[in-house]
Amino acid sequence: MEVLREDGEEEEEEKKAFVMSDELEDLEEKLEFDWSSIDTSQLPASYKMNSAKEQMLLQLADNFHRQYAHLCPDREPLFLHPLNECGVEKFVSTTVRPTLQPYPELYNWDGCAQFVSDYLTMEPLPSPITPPSCLPSPTTTLKYQQGNCFGFSVVLCSLLIGAGYDAYCVNGYATREICMMDETREVCPLLKKSKEVRMKEKVKKYAVKPPRDLRSKFELQQAAKKEAEIEAAEEKKQKEEEDKLMESEKPKPDPLYGLRVHAWVLILSGKREVPESFFIDPFTANSYSTTDDCFLGIESVWNHKNYWVNMQDCWNGCKELTFDLGDPVRWEFMLLGTDKPLLLLPEEEEEELGDEDLDDFVSLLDSASGFSAFVVDCFSFPSAEFETRCPQGKKVIQYKKAKLEKWAPYLNSNGLVKRLTHYEDLECTRVLEVKEWFKNREDMMSMRQVNKKTEVTTEYFSPGHVQGLKAHIYKTMESETERTMEFYSETRVDGLQKRVENAQEMMEYFEGRSDFLHYRHTTFGKRTKKAQTLVNSELNARPIVQIKEQFHRNPEKPADEDVAERIFMILEERIMLTYHCKDDYITASKKEFIKQKDVDNKGNKIIMTSDMCISYQVGSSEKNKKLLHLYEMMLKLMEAEKQSKHQVWESKTEVLEILKIREEEAAASKLTVSMYDTERNEKSKQQRETMERLMQEERQRQVEQDLDYLAPFLIQMGSTEKMSKWQALRLKEDCLNDFKHRLIDKANLIQARFEKETQELQKKQQWYQQNQLSMTLEDEDAYLTYCSDAMFRIRILEIRLNRHKEMAPQKYIELEEKLCKDPRLAEYLKFYV
Repeated sequence: MEVLREDGEEEEEEKKAFVMSDELEDLEEKLEFDWSSIDTSQLPASYKMNSAKEQMLLQLADNFHRQYAHLCPDREPLFLHPLNECGVEKFVSTTVRPTLQPYPELYNWDGCAQFVSDYLTMEPLPSPITPPSCLPSPTTTLKYQQGNCFGFSVVLCSLLIGAGYDAYCVNGYATREICMMDETREVCPLLKKSKEVRMKEKVKKYAVKPPRDLRSKFELQQAAKKEAEIEAAEEKKQKEEEDKLMESEKPKPDPLYGLRVHAWVLILSGKREVPESFFIDPFTANSYSTTDDCFLGIESVWNHKNYWVNMQDCWNGCKELTFDLGDPVRWEFMLLGTDKPLLLLPEEEEEELGDEDLDDFVSLLDSASGFSAFVVDCFSFPSAEFETRCPQGKKVIQYKKAKLEKWAPYLNSNGLVKRLTHYEDLECTRVLEVKEWFKNREDMMSMRQVNKKTEVTTEYFSPGHVQGLKAHIYKTMESETERTMEFYSETRVDGLQKRVENAQEMMEYFEGRSDFLHYRHTTFGKRTKKAQTLVNSELNARPIVQIKEQFHRNPEKPADEDVAERIFMILEERIMLTYHCKDDYITASKKEFIKQKDVDNKGNKIIMTSDMCISYQVGSSEKNKKLLHLYEMMLKLMEAEKQSKHQVWESKTEVLEILKIREEEAAASKLTVSMYDTERNEKSKQQRETMERLMQEERQRQVEQDLDYLAPFLIQMGSTEKMSKWQALRLKEDCLNDFKHRLIDKANLIQARFEKETQELQKKQQWYQQNQLSMTLEDEDAYLTYCSDAMFRIRILEIRLNRHKEMAPQKYIELEEKLCKDPRLAEYLKFYV
């Protein structure tokens, strides 16, 4: 029996070794980036050699490691001084470089973690059960945008410490999914639904009691029992199906469970108002509790100042670990220093420890800040790289039944920056829903959601759309089909908030109107054949059967005179009014007007009769209004009916206009460029370059004024020690004539450029008039851009020419005055001034 057991154990060990060897081969195939081939010639000297303090620090680390290995022979070797990218041993604490970036997004831990996760490309460890032998600096990791979990953690820890967090790199063990960045069994964070808190409705004290229930209680109990049995059976069946699904979705057993090495970041509570310590996985930027099952143990932690070894038992993962780094029993530190966290003592022990004892304790600490001097350069991200984020501007993340794709802004011509595809099955073959996020679009569309089952498309817009559109829900872009449009009511004159329509009806919701209208419901009929042949006008619109309008309470009117609901029954030629309820009443006043023909059977004109108005007045002892008042009211209502019909037609016209605009915007999909984006905004770039050129010319002109204007002419004369009056006068005239010719040549040059630009613009305009009918939209855009730039250049040349003409005489006079005051000519020219 013992022999059989030994044989079985050997077979299991051989299987595990075989699985491990296969996994190592797969990992080696995935390692595409060769760190030994990087260019290290441009790196500073501190990367290629160790200073005296660093060598002393490495000796301390070796001594600490020998003591640790002697006291804990069963523990794994410490990750203390791996090689850097130059092949030089460096203490891990000197690799962390706290850096504060000038981007607001990197001021919080979640922004830093998301940036590192997007910016770097994950590469697995050479061996899944041992730490790497090489740990590149953060600058090199960011330069090549490649790194394993240790490189990710060092970069993230540097950013977090620079932002003010108490962050540490962690060397430990984690599950296979965490180590391999496998999120195929995780639900996408964008699909997680937030929990809705339902508020209990308060029972009104004076509410009307419901009618008494006269049904048999026994029958109700029997029916409730049957329903409970049916629900229990359905729940049991559903639970069995869920258990089967969970069993099928469970990952295969990991032969390296508990042995896989991983590095992540620990943030302790205290700084930056962090209430509770937590972990951050640098691969996915997800935060975890320190008791999460994904993290199976910790060997050591470090920051830019010190190194701590975990002396606690990890038999239950990290659930029972205490992260009090000042406790020397649980955490063994390497360097003594005043920056080391102190032990968190209970209040009673703090009282027993006096001030003198505390001073003696602090005096024993040997400061090691000199060993922790920064040997890694501070890193930074140019704005273009920070905006691009992902390597080559794109990144794909696979989740459970979902796939998330990210792009850099302006990488796609339609402004697409993120797409989430939701699938029905685990194999990701049947698409259920697609969500797309956009940026910098000219039509202000920020998100589009397409449900593949219902074929319903929902588009969301940021404020600034031409029609104030906020959301558009539709199945097809054809008119008179089912759709919903939401608007930013504060940007519209009519206060329209939402419009819902289909082939038979249209509902409109308003807010903030002066007439207190908040709802309009229109019912349509079928078109006649005659109306279908008409052109687009109010006559060919769908026939309106009924218009219902509802109004909010107007406090300036009495309740029985303030209309709450108004219904225009157009085919029945009736108008129904319902007023608001008066205080202490449960019914409302009503009126119904019946429109009749203006002429009766005998040809007599009918003005108003008593049977044309049926009214119900609540709680009023006043007599009914006279027929004249009712007639005037009916005339106003008939006019209001015409206005309502016209407003309905305008609403339909607006829907058609919005659909047309949306089709054009979807076809063009133009992107906007901010005026502050100096790299992409070509017009502002050209204007800036022109202004810089003008400023350079102005500076050149100032330099020319400071030059010696007589030097060329004095060289031609030769000896100037003895000069006659005639020679001085001749020298002055030659200098002035030369300056005059230069001014004329400059004016002619500007004039020639001005005429050339004007002629080219005229030729372009003539070409446009001749080919206007056959031009495409792209040709028109190119023509408009050329005209805008040409007009700008012509305007600049015109300004320069006018300024030159204005300043030339004054410059000539100034030069003449300078020549007369020049000490070399003043003595000879004083009689000619």
